[in-house]
Amino acid sequence: MHPSSMRNCQAFFECYRKPFDAAQHVKVVEIGSLDINGSIRSTCPLHYEYTGVDFAPGKGVDIVLQDPYTLPLPSESADYVLSTSCFEHSEMFWLLFLEILRLLKPNGLFYLCVPSNGRFHQHPVDCWRFYPDSGKALVTWAKRNGLSPALLESYTSPQVDDEWNDFVAVFVKNEQFAREYPNRILNRIKEFFNGVMLNKNEVINPALFSEDQRKLLLINQIIQNKVRTK
Repeated sequence: MHPSSMRNCQAFFECYRKPFDAAQHVKVVEIGSLDINGSIRSTCPLHYEYTGVDFAPGKGVDIVLQDPYTLPLPSESADYVLSTSCFEHSEMFWLLFLEILRLLKPNGLFYLCVPSNGRFHQHPVDCWRFYPDSGKALVTWAKRNGLSPALLESYTSPQVDDEWNDFVAVFVKNEQFAREYPNRILNRIKEFFNGVMLNKNEVINPALFSEDQRKLLLINQIIQNKVRTK
């Protein structure tokens, strides 16, 4: 778990918890919950019922998965599903996305945080990185499978003391419930890249390169300038 992951999940709960605050029982399921240098469980409101699932037993894991694409929980039982730094390790994450939608209540939310860049790291495999159109692509995939989710927003967050730029996306299971969530993280934070919001066509604060790429370009430019001046 890296610092930006914690900050992003905290921002999610601050923005999207209000519709659930009056509910007596709020159920949260985290996919990829093994506590490695911290857990986003710590950002969740204490009175929420929290279930962590992962492929291996360990701290923070309540249910060990036998099949990475089958969640052994009832349909329409979760208010929130969270996944941080996990989808890059899922060989077929699009299948897992459909299973998450099955698990969510009709107005439930899926919070996804996954690297948009960064080094190769196997747990036990490392397959994917996510870019600004990834959230839209998942919605398209789900609709081809007869479902109707909506991408409420997505963005890429800045690095915090490491090389990771996180792609963050928030989905509602059924687009008809999108109006229940009028607030957006993007209206609360200042530092982000390639922001996307429901019903807005333009990309907010577009950027072609991740921070490490921009730093590399800057270093190369400095080197070239020094060579020219010799």
